[in-house]
Amino acid sequence: MAIQTITWISAFLCLVQVFSMPMPSQREKCVFSFFQGGHFPLECLQENVFMAFPATAFATSGYLQPSSAAKAIYETLKNIDTLFGTDKLPTMWDQQKLEYFQNIIYRQIEESECMSSVDTSDYPIRAEGLKTYFGNIAAVLKEKNFSYCAWEVVRKELLYTLEFILKHTSDSLLWSNRT
Repeated sequence: MAIQTITWISAFLCLVQVFSMPMPSQREKCVFSFFQGGHFPLECLQENVFMAFPATAFATSGYLQPSSAAKAIYETLKNIDTLFGTDKLPTMWDQQKLEYFQNIIYRQIEESECMSSVDTSDYPIRAEGLKTYFGNIAAVLKEKNFSYCAWEVVRKELLYTLEFILKHTSDSLLWSNRT
């Protein structure tokens, strides 16, 4: 009888642990479904370039203010929206997923519009890192004439950026309906 009770309690505790784990929201699943089209294409390996990621732009510890990190996320979304605002998007991508991704980014910007007016003393440091990073991404696109492989480099970088934001700045996330 004691073994059976312990077994049931153990099973219950395991289920509680599994179901209490944070699950990605529907929105997060949709964002990452656009980016997870497989590995970086072999035909594009020669065009892959290193871009220094500005992790410090999203830091929330020490003297850095969390509201500045939230503003950095907002500016990141605006930069992503700007990158995809061109009419030279790759036709080889799933257009439905691309459009859905663009809509999610647009909605997040709209829902977070108040962040544009947040005034924080440490934000200029963050802004400079983001400006350089997204400037480099835009330069790769222009330099490679908005080719499919250039867009794959962009996709790789943005996937890393969005995953970093989700993993390291969840306390500053702007996504209001996160479950």
